[in-house]
Amino acid sequence: MFERAIVRSQQSLVLSLVLLLGVTAPQLVHAQPTHNKADDSKVTELLQEGRKLVDAGKLPDAIALYQQAAELDSQNPRIFSGIGFLQANQGKFREAIAAYQQAIALDPKNADFYYALGFSEASLGNNDAAITAYRQATLLEPRHMNAQIALGVVLAREENYAEALRVCQRAIALEPRNYRPYELMGNLLLKQERPQDAIKPLLQAARLAPKQGSIQVSLGTALLDQGNLERGLAAFQRAGQVEPRNPAIPLQMGKVLYAKGQYSNALKFYQRAQFLKADPAEVQSAIGDIYMEKQDYLSAIIAYRQFVSAAPQNPDAYYKLGKALQERDRKDEAIAALEQAKRLYQDQGKPSKEVNTLLQDLKRGK
Repeated sequence: MFERAIVRSQQSLVLSLVLLLGVTAPQLVHAQPTHNKADDSKVTELLQEGRKLVDAGKLPDAIALYQQAAELDSQNPRIFSGIGFLQANQGKFREAIAAYQQAIALDPKNADFYYALGFSEASLGNNDAAITAYRQATLLEPRHMNAQIALGVVLAREENYAEALRVCQRAIALEPRNYRPYELMGNLLLKQERPQDAIKPLLQAARLAPKQGSIQVSLGTALLDQGNLERGLAAFQRAGQVEPRNPAIPLQMGKVLYAKGQYSNALKFYQRAQFLKADPAEVQSAIGDIYMEKQDYLSAIIAYRQFVSAAPQNPDAYYKLGKALQERDRKDEAIAALEQAKRLYQDQGKPSKEVNTLLQDLKRGK
């Protein structure tokens, strides 16, 4: 079979992505001046203009105004929190962390600041720091459900499933009518390859939130893991019905079905994701993989060429294209694609042993 390692990584990726559906990004907390000084009117003006720029999507300009406000009102934690929010929304998580740490230094009992700090740390893969921040948020505000869910997700990243499940149980005890801890618990059990145990909390989550497509995706995954193809596909169909315009739903379903070897069904969902304008690189890569499994190498070449077009700096695109061309005995084209893959892997500091081996084999066979 083509790239069995890809199937295994897809299975891990599917569950990781499902887990991340529960994490909510921090919100912008509007700031006000903290004291009565002559500078207050200027601070107010800067913050008002900053909010207008945020609404207009001009985040760098908004940050500049928030920073001016911080210079005038340096003891205002909400201004630093606002800077952190804006930095994080630009993907500048290190800068966001610094800003949230300043906010926390000024207001160490604000659970939202710790939650936002944890979000930025987790976005950089700093799991230990994120766990510390999320724990503090839940200590300060036990009913902070975003922090409880995020703590469980990051603990799962660290494969600390026992504590992650305890977090879910604690969250359910605090808010038994909230679907999110049930959904997370189900996904944690899936992650531990316990699909039979996962079904009960996922069914409860579905009862509490019947219009939440991600729950149906997880439920469908659990049912497929149990060998129940009919009910699993029915759950996937429900996911598509409750969120018909969400491209992430069919994309996720395609990944699960591909990992289960249900290639024809997976292809239908990928094509639906393509119609809904999901990330073209991800979709075309997946469609190409399915055609490779089906030994339809010409269709794979077409899909992988679209993958290359959508992600011209992605070495995997050229590697996969090269393999498909090789299967069609188009050696010169395969070598050209693989040479480009090799260059990009090297530029990005990634090992390319498989590419080198394949290139050598093709060149020897010319």
